[in-house]
Amino acid sequence: MPEISSGKVLVTGANGFIAVWVVKTLLEQGFAVRGTVRSESKAAHLRETFASYGDKLEIVIVEDITKEGAFDEAVKGVDAIEHTASPFHFKAVEPDELIVPAVHGTTGILQSALKFGTAVKRVVVTSSCAAVLTLSTEPRVFSETDWNEGSVQEVREQGAQATAPAKYRASKTLAERAAWAFVEEHKGKIPWDLVVLNPPFVFGPVIHGVDSAEGLNESAREWYLKVVKGEVDNDTLANVGSSYVDVRDLALAHALALTKPEAGGERIIVSASAYKWQDWVSAAHRLEPKLPAGNTAYDPSKATHLFQYAPEKERRLLGVPFRTLEQTTKDILDDFKARGWL
Repeated sequence: MPEISSGKVLVTGANGFIAVWVVKTLLEQGFAVRGTVRSESKAAHLRETFASYGDKLEIVIVEDITKEGAFDEAVKGVDAIEHTASPFHFKAVEPDELIVPAVHGTTGILQSALKFGTAVKRVVVTSSCAAVLTLSTEPRVFSETDWNEGSVQEVREQGAQATAPAKYRASKTLAERAAWAFVEEHKGKIPWDLVVLNPPFVFGPVIHGVDSAEGLNESAREWYLKVVKGEVDNDTLANVGSSYVDVRDLALAHALALTKPEAGGERIIVSASAYKWQDWVSAAHRLEPKLPAGNTAYDPSKATHLFQYAPEKERRLLGVPFRTLEQTTKDILDDFKARGWL
């Protein structure tokens, strides 16, 4: 598939934490963007944020992404699609509250692209490392060949009694599986190729519409509560963590996934590095000594990381120059300070 270096890109869920940065990055690189949001009220912030781009940004309303044909009009006339719309929260009681919109939203936009996206050359789907990892008590390095079948099994066996993280992880796994199955099923009929990006936890400054720290998205709110407010015990700080990517680097990965021909047909993990929560707390405390110091006995050289991700494929296909944890921390704090949240 030829590289896509110009034209119009559809970004679904364009008002989301990650998606707004994707919109910004694409506009900065000269693309025109058509963004979907669920309501006119969610469109206002985007129009205000990117007013300087004039008619390079178009906003359309898609109220329910699970409805058949929801994206039929939105895909017309675009050269590529960035599908970021999917629920991310831990409040679902029934697993289908997450699974249905995740799966149907993904297959729905692929179906619309097949039927009406006559100019589409590439579709990029935002999946997650939640679809990759398997919970383990031993350190593991996961790669693009790994799939999270454990959470899917837990949800099938336990239903509403499954853990909240398992419900979310299952939704991401099943949605991504459905995307690849759709491409396989319609092989030969599809004039575009698929790229799937799998980020771990995503942190960074926010530019989507949010009025208070309490209204932040899941990952940003967790960072705020643990790092700024200190609502976490010392044992968790030293022993609990995962891997992360800066939201701006992930947005760049979305743009590169369009412009790199060799990314077509690939599943790509986009991860900067592993962390324990104390790493963030220590970095923030060095920058703002009034913030909690956390577990001062923590020794990062002795930390054991259970979840790490092989970087080779991303380096070869995309080559994102990842920000350091310290740089991301500084930029988050600068953002929070400007908003009066410190």
